[in-house]
Amino acid sequence: MGLKEVLQGEYGFQAPEIKKLVGYANANYLVVNNTNRFIFKTYQYTKPLWDILTAENTVLLHLAKTNTGDYPVPIPLLDSNYLKVVVIDGKKNIIRLLSFLEGTFVGDVTIAKTIAKSIGTFLGKMDIQLEKFDDYVLKARTWEWDLQHFHLNKKFLPFIENRRNRSLVHYFFQQYEIHVAPFLPVLRKQVIHNDANEWNLLLKGARVSGIIDFGDLTYAPLVNEVAIAMTYIAYDKDNPLVWACSVLQGYHDSVPLKEDEIALLYYLIAARLCTSVCNAAYAKRMHPENSYVAVSEENAWAMLYRWIKLNPVMVNQEFRSTVGFKNQKKGTTDDLLKRRQKHLSSILSVSYMKPIPMSGSAFQYMYDQEGNTFLDAYNNIPHVGHCHPKVVAAAQKQMSVLNTNTRYLYDLLPEYAEKLLSKFPKSLNKVFFVNSGSAASDLAIRMAKAHTKKEKICVVEHGYHGNTQISIDISDYKFNSAKGQGQKDYIIKTKLPDTFRGAYTGSGAGAHYADDFKSLIAKNTEQIAAFIAEPIVGCGGQIPLAPDYLKKVYPMIREQGGICISDEVQTGFGRLGDHFWGFEMHGVIPDMVILGKPMGNGHPIGAVVTTDEIAASFEKGVEFFSSFGGNPVSCAVGLSVLEVIAEEGLQQNAKAVGDYYKEMLTALQKKHKTIGDVRGSGLFLGIDIVHAGTTNTHHKLAQYLKNGLRQRHILISTDGPDDSVLKTKPPLCFTKTDAEQVVEALDKLLSEYTG
Repeated sequence: MGLKEVLQGEYGFQAPEIKKLVGYANANYLVVNNTNRFIFKTYQYTKPLWDILTAENTVLLHLAKTNTGDYPVPIPLLDSNYLKVVVIDGKKNIIRLLSFLEGTFVGDVTIAKTIAKSIGTFLGKMDIQLEKFDDYVLKARTWEWDLQHFHLNKKFLPFIENRRNRSLVHYFFQQYEIHVAPFLPVLRKQVIHNDANEWNLLLKGARVSGIIDFGDLTYAPLVNEVAIAMTYIAYDKDNPLVWACSVLQGYHDSVPLKEDEIALLYYLIAARLCTSVCNAAYAKRMHPENSYVAVSEENAWAMLYRWIKLNPVMVNQEFRSTVGFKNQKKGTTDDLLKRRQKHLSSILSVSYMKPIPMSGSAFQYMYDQEGNTFLDAYNNIPHVGHCHPKVVAAAQKQMSVLNTNTRYLYDLLPEYAEKLLSKFPKSLNKVFFVNSGSAASDLAIRMAKAHTKKEKICVVEHGYHGNTQISIDISDYKFNSAKGQGQKDYIIKTKLPDTFRGAYTGSGAGAHYADDFKSLIAKNTEQIAAFIAEPIVGCGGQIPLAPDYLKKVYPMIREQGGICISDEVQTGFGRLGDHFWGFEMHGVIPDMVILGKPMGNGHPIGAVVTTDEIAASFEKGVEFFSSFGGNPVSCAVGLSVLEVIAEEGLQQNAKAVGDYYKEMLTALQKKHKTIGDVRGSGLFLGIDIVHAGTTNTHHKLAQYLKNGLRQRHILISTDGPDDSVLKTKPPLCFTKTDAEQVVEALDKLLSEYTG
């Protein structure tokens, strides 16, 4: 039986014109009968779907009691029922007929904020009509497009092909579990339309006149209704928050929302966007021929990336202001400082002239409690991004299963060790886990002395290796500061091989510095246990060791019986772009490597990687044990970091973005003579600020720039002996757009500076 026969036999009218319309899960047709138009719908039969369609018709008939043409009305069949199962083209189909609503789709016009407000007003009035409506089928409905069941969409995450996109969605899943899920049981619920998008809403002039497609009806928290509408009105706008607020205002005028409902809107909007992209990804894989399934995907992704830049505190403040709620007062920065200093020592410094009270973070963004979003161009510890969801999930999962020490056997310890060591040359095949880079430095020196039976340690000027006593002993940055303890007898300090303002510059600088080094250690021959250096000296001012320097120094140390240690706490794990480890940029292989900070993305973990021979020497001494080193949670976190680096191509991103960033900074250097040098590699860069035309450090200007960027909500810091080098070591998810933002702000600040 064909469609015309069905319409004639079941509804009793001729349909000379039948036009197929777009549809998602069913077939829709525009049917013309004489001068009347109807929407004819067919669905592949299932009993659950029959029940849902019955409930939908009941809702529409309920609305029709006061209907003024705002909603479709079910048209009865000749047998007076509203649904029937018939065979069409050999398949069992449920059929139904609805009245046709006149109007222009919101999606077909350039809307004004008055229309956005009208959407909210219309939905509010509809929900008032549905407030007392009850239906057991809708109450029992559980599916992915109902925001209270947002978690059901997690199964679609693997279908999002772009790993960084997937991580963004995963992040919002975690935020939903924290900020929304606990409050679901106490929210007011009722039947809601649940899909007020721009292709379901109709206009007559500047007023919303109707809504169609009640196929997503559900019994859910009332606030979901307005959250969904706010999402769709805003997702194609450059400033989504402004448009979302217009819808909210209209809805609240009809249905006053409560404070606890307003507090959820930021996360509910994100959840709707994530639901959209998750289902689109799945549908594209399963039904690549159906273009309708991805109709809103591009807009959803665009808004998600805009949404993550917005501080949830600020968004909530805007929503509260829109509906007339007073914003909650937070303690002032001075209050927070006083509370901090009451029980903590003032020796714990804070960043910037005006410290920042942080409340949250995500990827390359940090949020303060006042509602500001900061672009983080500085913090290298969250290596793969603040609160990266894969790292968070790994820690949460393992912490809920087992966390113990290395005296017990568990698979994660050797699994992580194998994965980590696979990133090193074959000679570096033993790892000792600790819980910080400082502890790793301490252990490395202890192991070096045990292996060589020597006592002296050779260090580089301005080097920094941690906060334990031994780490401070070997850190010129600490022991040689104004308040430092001074250089210990067992420390030999060599000049920093700096090619910008050091004794030697040019292509042969490394060899000249090495010659000076040879003279220095000649006075201590056969006494040096180890030489330790960072491939790029961070506290010295982000200074890469001169080319070929380590190639000549390492053999000198080994010839007199010492070992060579590379401190990769800041330079490792792909940050340098061209190389996974800093020592690779110098063409050498150390005997020992120190790891920390980024290997756990903020989780406290560190390690010493060394050779079989050195490990064997250490094994002759007393037992090594670290209560937290190598525990299952740390191993799970460490594994997840390595996986994210690989899956999201973060080393390659560090290379591409870092090169672009450095090119822009170098161009800025030509414009502003107070930039003396731009140096580094990948996303480990230093901008040396000088008095114009000299190599003389310009501390005042550097501080002005650091604090000026802070005022423009960009985080960057300074380092170097005179604290005059801007250092930028952002999370590896940093983008070219982010780099442009930093350079543009620097340009303006330098242009405005009057001294």
